[in-house]
Amino acid sequence: MYLCSMFIRRKHNRSGTISVVVVDKSNGRFKEVHRVGIAHSEEEAVQMEAEGRHWIATFAGQQLLDFEGKAEAELRTAEDVLSGIKSARLTAAQTIISKVYDSIGFNEIADEELRHLVVGRICQPMSKKATVDYLRRHFKDEVSLQKIYRYMDKLYNTQKERVQEISVRHTKALFGGNIGILFYDVTTLYFETTEKDELRNNGFSKDGKNSNPQVVLGLLVSRGGYPLSYALFNGAQFEGYTMIPIVDDFVQRYNLGSDFVVIADAGLMSDKNVKLLRSAGYKYIIGARIKKESGAMKECILSTPHVQGVFNDIPCSDGDRLIVGYSEERARKNEHDREDGVERLRNRFATGMITKANINKRGYNKFLTISSGVRVSIDEAKIEEDKVWDGLKGYRTNTDLPADQVYENYQQLWNVERAFRITKGTLDVRPMFHFTERRIEAHVCICFAALKVYKELERLLKASGCGYSVDSVLRIAEVIVTLEIDLPENGKTLTKTIYTSQEERDIAYLIETDDWLTPNG
Repeated sequence: MYLCSMFIRRKHNRSGTISVVVVDKSNGRFKEVHRVGIAHSEEEAVQMEAEGRHWIATFAGQQLLDFEGKAEAELRTAEDVLSGIKSARLTAAQTIISKVYDSIGFNEIADEELRHLVVGRICQPMSKKATVDYLRRHFKDEVSLQKIYRYMDKLYNTQKERVQEISVRHTKALFGGNIGILFYDVTTLYFETTEKDELRNNGFSKDGKNSNPQVVLGLLVSRGGYPLSYALFNGAQFEGYTMIPIVDDFVQRYNLGSDFVVIADAGLMSDKNVKLLRSAGYKYIIGARIKKESGAMKECILSTPHVQGVFNDIPCSDGDRLIVGYSEERARKNEHDREDGVERLRNRFATGMITKANINKRGYNKFLTISSGVRVSIDEAKIEEDKVWDGLKGYRTNTDLPADQVYENYQQLWNVERAFRITKGTLDVRPMFHFTERRIEAHVCICFAALKVYKELERLLKASGCGYSVDSVLRIAEVIVTLEIDLPENGKTLTKTIYTSQEERDIAYLIETDDWLTPNG
């Protein structure tokens, strides 16, 4: 059978009409061989297509394709399409992140290097050398490692403050212009080196890397965990001394006045911090160390009803309020942790012998007693004394908020902890391999911007009704292929994103549309 190489093609004209033509394909080239006519409606177009098929059958001297012929033609068409593929790119994840980046306002910073470094940090966190390869592969940017380093110097000098300003402005807009609550916490970032300097130093490591020099990172976040500001401190700095400087700086830079509440955990509570917060006119809610209160206050705390959901409001001598609550879940956890810790002590010191050099008062070692300098035993009385505190948690505040609201606001402090987990885990902020202050600062700034984009994507996914987490969306998107196909007859390139699974189709709207990028969820 002689296979027909002719077919009907529609051409949509600017006037709104439709040209119906017969096209012949020979030797990989397309040629218009017959113009059927110009249709002014769908009905006319359908009629002209029928006339075109009749023309092919009657006047071209060729037979219409039978089933086998159609199959062969289909195969040939597919081969032609595949041969015309110009590129196949895996850029869906980058497209989604870049849209969120722009919606926040980071595109006001004209440096595309920042966009690429933030996208790269979220999609595939790695060393700057590997980032260069990543940028070349996905963005076709001819960048060098030196160019990246030069940009990081520029970021430190000119753009670090802009990144924070844009983040604050966007976050304020989410909450109707009023931030209201500032959550503060610190973490440590270690370096794969033994070298120290004015910024990098040894100190207590939250990463368990006590032998590595580190920096202390202080982070302010809003409700919902949106990053607002950060500061780096010497690695040996006591974390309790970091809060006041960053809060003062933030309040002054953004003219917040006093219409907000600072919330921090007990590790940042000290008499000095409380006095400084109070003297500056700040409102605060800080986790209290109720076991270290005065004897009279401890008696008062222990005499309060230990009832789930009941919060006891105890006035302090300095004018603050001590809010004490009880949780059955916390009580079970306290009991479990203590029993586990004591059991480890029993196993560790089963011989009953130890030297003073081998003991301290950290953790559950507080339950040990030394006799004659060498004999150690479990102090059962101390264990019983500790049990009476199971389930109790205190919060010191100078606000006039109801006790239950003090508790509820403090519970949101986990947003800072989660922000650190995202930054350290998903974004791989540490360990760091930079050794100059400006590049360390720039690296943290990139991670800060990436955290903001990550959190905003999280919010937008929820607001749009997406059933996938940020990590799931990025996992699905990273295998979505976008094809560029050359169309030699019209001199154009067709771009088509292929969705091959239900998961991919579920998130297609994130790539194909911008409707989900709403300013408020």
